[in-house]
Amino acid sequence: MRYTLRIVALLASALLSFEALGAAAVVANLSGTLYAQKPDGTVKVLSQKSEVDAGDLVSTEQDSYARLKFSDGGEVTISPNSKLKIDAYGFDENAPEKDNFVFSLIKGGLRSITGLVGKRGNRDAYRLNTATATIGIRGTHFRLLFCQGDCGGKLQDGLHLSVINGIINARNNAGELDFSAGQFGFVGGIGMQPILLPKDPGLPKGDSHGSEDGGGTTGDTGGAGCFVH
Repeated sequence: MRYTLRIVALLASALLSFEALGAAAVVANLSGTLYAQKPDGTVKVLSQKSEVDAGDLVSTEQDSYARLKFSDGGEVTISPNSKLKIDAYGFDENAPEKDNFVFSLIKGGLRSITGLVGKRGNRDAYRLNTATATIGIRGTHFRLLFCQGDCGGKLQDGLHLSVINGIINARNNAGELDFSAGQFGFVGGIGMQPILLPKDPGLPKGDSHGSEDGGGTTGDTGGAGCFVH
């Protein structure tokens, strides 16, 4: 009888923990150092399988990469020396009308593979904010790099983007523009219209930010090569 009660208590505790967890994402892969600053200002060091919640400001250090796996199946790979804020996140498999994924690239770069949020029901449920433009999606795989004097002098300051699959929309106070697979774009400032570039401006290969290797490729569909599995 005592053993049965203990099992019931453990199951109840696990259920309560799962319900209370409500994590937006987990750290699926990590190479280097990753921090999360909570809304109350506390900072914690994350490791592989750590949880990331809505409201967290996630930061990578130099030569560090992190891949976040979200509960809707989407992924975001954060480049070195980058800061990403999870502003809001909501996903209920049985309630598409409640979908909500808003995040902000504050510094550095990322690669995003969108999940169900933004692909079903309300496409505007998915929104990525930057200092120069807001990015909307139509079910896609894309990369962003925000240069602020920290891209080795090889790239102009502003938001660089490339689309691997699907379509993204960049918009700000000056206008908006759609970018399709294989295209590159640039947004120099909040008052400057997004523009289509005729070719790769020399984005770093893979997901590295500030790398000296240059070159980039729209055929990059895998994860960062230096991840620890």
